[in-house]
Amino acid sequence: MLFDLGNTLVTYYATAEFPSVLQQCLQECRDVLGWSHDAARDQAMFVHAMTLNAERSNGAVHPLDERLSELFGEYASLDDSTQAAVCEAFLKPIFDLGRLDPDALPLLESIRQRGIMTAIVSNTPWGSSASVWRNELARHGLLERVDATVFCGDVGWRKPNPAPFQRALELIHVAPADAIFVGDDARWDLLGARNAGLHPVLLRPSRMPTTDGYIGIDRLSDVLDLLDEANR
Repeated sequence: MLFDLGNTLVTYYATAEFPSVLQQCLQECRDVLGWSHDAARDQAMFVHAMTLNAERSNGAVHPLDERLSELFGEYASLDDSTQAAVCEAFLKPIFDLGRLDPDALPLLESIRQRGIMTAIVSNTPWGSSASVWRNELARHGLLERVDATVFCGDVGWRKPNPAPFQRALELIHVAPADAIFVGDDARWDLLGARNAGLHPVLLRPSRMPTTDGYIGIDRLSDVLDLLDEANR
């Protein structure tokens, strides 16, 4: 069993909410740099940030530190330690929003008790560091409850590229045809899982219609019903 992270195991923000979240991220960065309020500069920076809020067309990861260097480099020179602090500040509002699904830990424990291997396969906002996100998994008690974790930065490619899925399957020694992937986004999760040969499942907490060709579930705990059906 493979799972997406954001808005599957942990809720962060909806896509439409990201511009306001991005403004908070930029403010945290400016605070770390000790910048005073400058409305014209801050607005220009936000406009530039929105142009950076797009992934490379070939699916290659565009790392957070590169984006922030481009964004803040117009106004200041960032040494390595300052850049690391800015990257950490950028992610703070995102982590503050994180809310673990109440079904997540009991589900992972139940799956482990059945002897089934588990992994998390996830993209990260703005290509942020995989190591930072593993700390986030540990904060929520998820890291110790799965057998492997693969973030886009680990392989250099974002979902729906098959590389993150393939790496996770290698780590848990499971063939694609024997694996189920649960995610909330038809573009990245379901298409990516299908391209990698896994069985995709769409988590649709808003009870949105199931995408053609995919299984839909309304809550994480429904995964156990899928496993029971597969055993029968």
